[in-house]
Amino acid sequence: MVLGILAAIAGILRNHSLAKKLANGEIKEIPEVKMVLDCGADSCELDKGNSCDLECMTPVIKRHIDYYDDEELDAYKGKSSDQYTDEEAEEFRNVFYTMQEEDVPGWVKSLQQRELEIPDSLKDEVLLVLREIRKKGKYGNNQN
Repeated sequence: MVLGILAAIAGILRNHSLAKKLANGEIKEIPEVKMVLDCGADSCELDKGNSCDLECMTPVIKRHIDYYDDEELDAYKGKSSDQYTDEEAEEFRNVFYTMQEEDVPGWVKSLQQRELEIPDSLKDEVLLVLREIRKKGKYGNNQN
C-alpha cells in the first residue's frame, strides 16, 4: 500500500513537472505512457539494426523517460538518422560529449523511447563507447 501511495505521489510530481516544462516551452508535448521492450542497451545489439537479444524480449510498461539535459532534442522526433544537418548533429554530439560514460546506455535508451534517431555521423562514436563499457563489464553480459 505504501508503494502505491509513493507511486501516486511520484506520478503527480512527474505530471506537475511536465506541465511546468510544457508551459515554459521546454517541451512541445507531454510524453505518453506506452509499452516498450525494456531490453536496455546492455543486451541490445545496436550495430545490428537495433534488435534485441531474445533473452531480453520481456515487455514492460515504461512510465518514466529519463532526460539527460537534452529536452531540445525532442524537436527531432521522427527524423531519420540520415537527414540531420551538420548543425543538428552537433546538438546531439554536444549532449553526448558532456555526459559521463556510464550514462551513455541510458541516454541511448532514452532516445529510443522518445523516438529519436542518433545522427549517422555520431553513431560510430556512440557504438564505440557502448562497446568499451561492455568490455569493462559495466553492463550486460561481458562476453570477451
